[in-house]
Amino acid sequence: MQANQPLQKLNIFSVATPQMRTFHITWLMFFVCFFGWFGLAPLMPAIREDLHLSKAQVGNIIIASVSSTIIARLLIGRFCDTWGPRKTAVALLLIGSLPVMLVGLARDYISFLLFRFAIGIIGASFVITQFHTAVMFAPRLKGTANALTGGWGNLGGGVTNMVMPLVFSAIVAMGHTPHAAWRYAMLLPGVMMWGVAWLYYRYTQDTPAGNYSDTGHRVQKQRADWSILRDRRVWVLALAYSVCFGMEITFDNVASLHFVDAFGLSQQQAGFWAGVFGFMNVFARALGGICADRIGLRYGLRGKGWLLAGVLLLEGIGLLLFAQAQSLAMAIGTMLCFALFLKMANGATYALVPFIQLRQVGLVSGVVGAGGNLGGMLFGFLFKSETLTYVQAFTCTGFIAVGVAGLVFLTHFARRSDEQTSTSPAPVLA
Repeated sequence: MQANQPLQKLNIFSVATPQMRTFHITWLMFFVCFFGWFGLAPLMPAIREDLHLSKAQVGNIIIASVSSTIIARLLIGRFCDTWGPRKTAVALLLIGSLPVMLVGLARDYISFLLFRFAIGIIGASFVITQFHTAVMFAPRLKGTANALTGGWGNLGGGVTNMVMPLVFSAIVAMGHTPHAAWRYAMLLPGVMMWGVAWLYYRYTQDTPAGNYSDTGHRVQKQRADWSILRDRRVWVLALAYSVCFGMEITFDNVASLHFVDAFGLSQQQAGFWAGVFGFMNVFARALGGICADRIGLRYGLRGKGWLLAGVLLLEGIGLLLFAQAQSLAMAIGTMLCFALFLKMANGATYALVPFIQLRQVGLVSGVVGAGGNLGGMLFGFLFKSETLTYVQAFTCTGFIAVGVAGLVFLTHFARRSDEQTSTSPAPVLA
């Protein structure tokens, strides 16, 4: 294997090659962005009391936190195609760290809403991660590698749910009021983003062959081919991602509030169980990508589509059971059930994305990624409704997931050229 070619083997314990250094730094970049993006979510019980927020206002804040990401993901995919993922990542980290660190200046609902909207742009880091991973690995590994980086990055949502309440409590223990504690706590993810921006600039490169500026990568500066929007499969994948990743970020936003209100847990206890949901990303998203790659060897892209439909169906059933949970134990058990299949669906979706339009991977990745945030935004309207309880909102999302699973099952993903690209020897995971 030549050093300037996509890797044929994924050794997760190695940083010896540019490809593997990029692999690890890009998931770490998404991790810290996710940490900053949802750092406020486990602190919402305290913030709700501090800013005297109503249920509708909390719902608007949830919507704002994901809606800005829709536009950002559409743009960031094209920036990856033109500037390269390295420069795009560094710029996003530095710019995105500003609202993360300055959100503590918010003094009322409107100012907090605006900061939450601005913070949402860092959710576009996911597109960079998926784009950058895809160019570093051979076709037979793209699903596995994308699922690992996406899943470990999403893990930031679980860690922040566990860590931020502890940071909050530590600041209170040092003599600060809760009013000040949540504000100071948000300095942590901002500083983390600065550190990873330096790592990304220093130790990654755009492609196995080098940076765009070094390799004369001019072909990517052509105008975007928006004809991909006429490809039905792109829209179906965007819809699928809206009910898996869209539900994930919605749950990250509402989980702590739901556990506090429905089961009487403290903010710290609720943050712990919400964090368990996020920790499923250690393996569940990767499992979806690995299964998709292996099924793709035998059944091509059509088989990957069948897998995606199946895990979306099981996610929907799990959500319906979670909505009916009458005890904390049952809620946790059913949460783990739907979390497994939801995160597998995330991985299975992006095992398909790199093969839909081979010349426009960044653009397709951005459109599908934006679909995930669009789902999160629309689900936010359910959870802000004054006429629907959180239980009823969870029930609605469960039925929606089941319906989308049927649509995915009926979609024919395979094309001759894509089948030839995706049917390679089994991925090697060292």
